[in-house]
Amino acid sequence: MTHADAEPQRPSLYLEVCGQGEEARLPLHSSITLFLLSYCGCESFKVSLVSSTPSCSGALRQGLVPGGVEVCEAQLEGLPLLVRGCRLPAVLDETGQLCKAGLAVVLRHIINQTVEADPSRKDVQELLGFKKTCLKACAEVSQWTRLCETGIPSAVEEHLQNPTDQYQQLPLSILSLERRLAEPVKVHNDDKIRRQKLQEQRKNEKKESPEVQADVNNERQPGPSPQVPDGLELRAALAKLSVDAVPAVTTRESSEIRKVKSADLPPLEHLFAEGLYFTLTDVVLLPCIYQYLCSLQAHAVSTLRQFPHLLRWFSRVQEVPGVLRAAKACGMALSNLQVPTSILPGLSAKDNPTSQLEPEENQETTSQLNFVGGPRPTMTKLKEKGIEAVFAPHPCPDWTLPWDSLPGAINPTEGKMSNIRAVRKRQQLNNLVAMVTEMARPGHTIVDFCSGTGHVGIVLAHTLPDCQVILIENKEESLVRAQCRGAELGLKNIGFIQANLDYFTGPFQIGVALHACGVATDMVMEHCIQAAAAFVISPCCYGFIQNAVKFTFPKSKRFKETLTYKEHMILCRFADQTAVQLPPDRRHIGKDCMGLVDLDRSWAAETHGYSVRVMTMEPESCSPKNNMLVGKLLQKSGLGVSASQLEAVVHNSD
Repeated sequence: MTHADAEPQRPSLYLEVCGQGEEARLPLHSSITLFLLSYCGCESFKVSLVSSTPSCSGALRQGLVPGGVEVCEAQLEGLPLLVRGCRLPAVLDETGQLCKAGLAVVLRHIINQTVEADPSRKDVQELLGFKKTCLKACAEVSQWTRLCETGIPSAVEEHLQNPTDQYQQLPLSILSLERRLAEPVKVHNDDKIRRQKLQEQRKNEKKESPEVQADVNNERQPGPSPQVPDGLELRAALAKLSVDAVPAVTTRESSEIRKVKSADLPPLEHLFAEGLYFTLTDVVLLPCIYQYLCSLQAHAVSTLRQFPHLLRWFSRVQEVPGVLRAAKACGMALSNLQVPTSILPGLSAKDNPTSQLEPEENQETTSQLNFVGGPRPTMTKLKEKGIEAVFAPHPCPDWTLPWDSLPGAINPTEGKMSNIRAVRKRQQLNNLVAMVTEMARPGHTIVDFCSGTGHVGIVLAHTLPDCQVILIENKEESLVRAQCRGAELGLKNIGFIQANLDYFTGPFQIGVALHACGVATDMVMEHCIQAAAAFVISPCCYGFIQNAVKFTFPKSKRFKETLTYKEHMILCRFADQTAVQLPPDRRHIGKDCMGLVDLDRSWAAETHGYSVRVMTMEPESCSPKNNMLVGKLLQKSGLGVSASQLEAVVHNSD
C-alpha cells in the first residue's frame, strides 16, 4: 500500500478491563462507552482494551464488544504518557497531543464525532439535551452529574462485588434516582405540551359514561389521566429522536384549552431520567440499572417491588428505537430480564424505600446566607486571636518576559481582548512564570490547571523547552484554541487534556493556575499536595467558595477554632470587593479579606509539610484578584522543619 492509499489515522479510545486471567469483565464505565458506540453506530475510533494482565482483553471478545468496533489489546505500562496520566475511559486524538478523559467528556465526544460524520443523525444529536448541556457540568459542582457519572456506577459496582450481602441495604444513589423519577417533569417550553395533554384528557373523558363524566366535572384535578398512559409524552419524546423530524402532535388547542392558566395544566409524566426526553443520561444509566436488576432478580427478587418508577423507566427505555439492538450487541439481553409489571404502580409512603433518604441536600450558597454587619466583626474576632492577613514580599517584582521578542502566538495582545486587558494579562503572566522558572528543573512536568486558552501553559512551554507542560481544561472550545496556538508555535513539549481535575492522576513536579475560580483553587492545591508537587496559584471568585464534596471551610485548625462556616463565608464574599471602581477603603478591606482566606488555605497546606507564601502580584493594578500562593514541599532532611514546627513558628510570628 502506498503512502497516498494509507488509511487515515483515527483517534484511539482506551477502555479499562479488570479481573484476573480468564476471569475478566468490563467495568461499568467501559460497558457504558461501548453501549453508546453501538447505539450511535460510531466507527470513528480505534478501541484499545487496557488491562494489567495479557489475557484479560482476549477473554472479552465474545459478545461484550460490538461487532463493528475495531478492537486491540493494550497494556497499562505501554500507554501514551497523556493517557497513562488519566483515569479511563480516555480518547487520544490523531496528533497524540490532545487527550479527553472521564466518562461524561468521552461520551459527549463520541456523540459529537458521530454527528460530525453524519449530520442526519438527529437521534444522536438529541442525546445532548436542551442547549447541548446534558452532563456538561462537572461532578464537583453538579449533584446530578455526580449521581449519574460516579454515584450510581460506583454503587452498582460495589453491589455486584457482594450482591448477597448488600441487597437488603439499598444503595442510596439508586434510591435517589427512584425519587428523581417520581418527580414532576419540567422542560423548556412545556406549556404547549401540557395544553395538548389536557386536550387529550378531556377528549377521553367525553368518551366515558355520563356518571363518570359527572364525577370528573365535579372534581377535576390537574394530573396524569389513566386513560392516556405514556400517550402524548411518549410520542413527543420519540418524535425528538425521529430522523425525519415529524412533530408529535400538530393539532391546535381549542380556545377553551388556551384559556386555562398554566398553574392548572396537568403535569407531564417523568418518562426518562432527565424528564420528558431520552438523553445521554439514560445511556449512562441503562447498563448500570440492567446489571443491578439482573443481580436483584438472581438474589433478591422481592426487592424489585421497591422500585416502581425505576422499573417503568427501564421498560420505556426499551421502546426507544435502536436501544435493544445496541444492548444486544454489547451482550445485554434487556428483553430477557423479567420485569414484574404487577408492581409498577406506586407504593404507599410506608413501603416506599425513598423514605430512607434524607431530604435533598440543601447546602446554603454564599448568596443565600444572610450577611449582617459586614466583615469587620469577623476580622476583629480573628485579630483578637492573633490572626491577621500577612503578605510575603515579592522576590522579583521587576522580572518580566521579553515580550517584544516572543512569537506573536504567545502574546495575549494577539488574542480576543482589548489592549488594556492584554497588558494586564502580560503582567499577571510575568508573576506566575517568574515563580515557576525559579522552581523548574530540566525534565520536570508542569501542569497548568484550569488552563483556559493556554496563556500560562504556552508561555511556560516556550520558556522552558526542557520541561514537559500539560494543560488541563474542562471546556472543549478553550482547549481547542490552546492547541491551535501550540501547533502554530511548533511546540513539542506540550500536551492537552480535556477533563475534570479528578480524572488527572499523572505525576508532576509543579502545578500552576491563573485565576482558578472558587473551590477550583482548593482542588488544584489538593492535587499538588497529593503529588508532592510545588504550586503557584492565583485565586479568583472568592465569593463562589462554599462547602463542597471534598472541602469544608474554614480549612485550617486555627481558623476552624475561631470562625464558623458562615463567618468564613462573610470573608469570602467581601474578598470579591476589590474592583478598581470601589472606594479605596472598601478595596483595602477586600484585600485583607482575600489575605485571610488565603492564609487559611496556606495554613491547611502547611500541615501537609509545605512552606507557603501568600504574596501580591506586581504591579498590584494587574488584577483586582492579585493574590498569589506559592508553595513548596519542605525537604526531608536533617535540616528540614516539620509541618507542625513550621505552623507553630508561623502562628507565633502572628
